[in-house]
Amino acid sequence: MIKEIITYPTPPSVKYATDVRVFDAEIFSLIEDMKDTINANSLYGLAAFQIGSYYNVVVVKNESTSNFLELINPRIISHSGKVESLEKTAYFPKLSANVTRYEKIGIVYQDREGNQHSLRADGNFSILLQRKIDYTFGSSFLNKLSKEEKKLFQKKLEFGSDIAISESCPTLFNRDYIIKVINAVMIAMVALLMGSLFVDETTSKQLWGYEVYLFLSAIFLNIVYFFYAQYEGKKFTSCTSCQIGNIIGTAVISLFKLFVITLLSYFIMD
Repeated sequence: MIKEIITYPTPPSVKYATDVRVFDAEIFSLIEDMKDTINANSLYGLAAFQIGSYYNVVVVKNESTSNFLELINPRIISHSGKVESLEKTAYFPKLSANVTRYEKIGIVYQDREGNQHSLRADGNFSILLQRKIDYTFGSSFLNKLSKEEKKLFQKKLEFGSDIAISESCPTLFNRDYIIKVINAVMIAMVALLMGSLFVDETTSKQLWGYEVYLFLSAIFLNIVYFFYAQYEGKKFTSCTSCQIGNIIGTAVISLFKLFVITLLSYFIMD
């Protein structure tokens, strides 16, 4: 039977799962319900905790074979390494967060007959198992987040979206530093232009050579700005359209100033 998965902001009906002591029809029925719920929601794993059961049961689905692994009373007994993963969970639908997990884990669990088993897991399988076992302790990945990531995730919860967050369109971008360098180059060009008015013709031609070098450098920096700005803008998709206009406008204005300075320099210095 397909069960309803508890989602935010509804609190779980139990604080933590209790170990299964009697392996009977009630447990077997729970496991089958979990399988049905996994298939109905296109999931790869489910803890009984997520459908309101207080039993310590986890069921995961093999991505390649679609077979199910039933873990009763699972415990992580060993771990090694650390890895950061971008995770989603059914409790926070449509939201994701960067979580630091163990790279490899060792688990002990029981089957339907109460027999003890152990397994080792790594990669995505390890992350899936860790996330589901977290639920058996009344936890979710929210409790695993760093201080900065938790603050960001709270914003996502507020807006109900991964992208509709206040940080999605900052007031200062890294690309702004490139513009500052371009402006500094143009100021240097104006300084050379003004200086050429007070020197002889030979020195003026030498200054023109420096002016050409600065011009080419500014052109290169504008190209770098244009492509890097678009790359940076893709990180903040909620304001992409306004960014594109701003990027193009900034590049055009910068190039216009650059060519005006260069033309004046050409007629005066060369």
